[in-house]
Amino acid sequence: MSQTNSEVISQVQINQKASTRSKLPKIILRSLRYLVLTVIAAALLLPLVWTISASLKPSSEIFSVPIQWIPSEFKWDNYSRVLSIFPMFQYSANTLIITISAIIGQVLSSVCVAYGFARFRHPLANVVFLLVLATMMIPGQVTMIPQFLMFKEFGWINTYLPLIVPNFFAAAINIFLLRQFIMGIPKELDESAKMDGCSSFGILTRIIAPMCKPIIITIMIWTFNANWNDFMGPLIYLNDPDKFTLQLGIYSLNAGQQGITDYGMMFAATLLALIPTLLLFAVGQKYFMSGIKLGGALKG
Repeated sequence: MSQTNSEVISQVQINQKASTRSKLPKIILRSLRYLVLTVIAAALLLPLVWTISASLKPSSEIFSVPIQWIPSEFKWDNYSRVLSIFPMFQYSANTLIITISAIIGQVLSSVCVAYGFARFRHPLANVVFLLVLATMMIPGQVTMIPQFLMFKEFGWINTYLPLIVPNFFAAAINIFLLRQFIMGIPKELDESAKMDGCSSFGILTRIIAPMCKPIIITIMIWTFNANWNDFMGPLIYLNDPDKFTLQLGIYSLNAGQQGITDYGMMFAATLLALIPTLLLFAVGQKYFMSGIKLGGALKG
């Protein structure tokens, strides 16, 4: 009996060793994977770390070679001077007006257009949809000058209208994502709603739009990101410093006083401008990731 037990124990040990040997390649592969991801994440975070370091340095140390990651003297007053000298709140409010208007315009127009493509039949619907998708291939630089000339004719230069109104014409990528998602919603829901006396607008607002919540939040986040960080649009259309957006205002710090750029204050302002984007992503991360997954699944 004791010999039998010894054999059993020996067999168990042999099985454990075999199991460990079979798991070893997977453990090594997983470790390598985490190592590669860690290196990539560190590389992506490096510019942010450099900016944080630069925001706490005197200007003379920021561009020193080799890079001095830890400041010799922490210049915390870079942040206090930004808030006292730089009209941070005014520029933030200007940017917020444009960004919120753009989000409203982009969401409303995208949902309505996508709903039309997904639910209403027309002989030319697919052709028009392909033309809409084809607009994604046109670089923004191609339409920059014609748009400027058109808005100049409208008398919209030095106003927020050129930065807001185009967002009320849905972006092609948003239409595509929403249309594909809506087409996956059973039409029986529409028919049941119609039998209860619901109109097409009611079906859109009460049934379709709530079900598109992850995609809509994703669109809201990247519309916020695009407009909050937009530099080129305000640079082209805004002349009055009182109407400057945050990004344009930060740029105006370049060579501000007596032709000398206070880079420490400039980087401090840049980091402060980054806070709303990070907060929004933290709050909407769950929906954003869900929307990206749905978008990827729909594309496949």
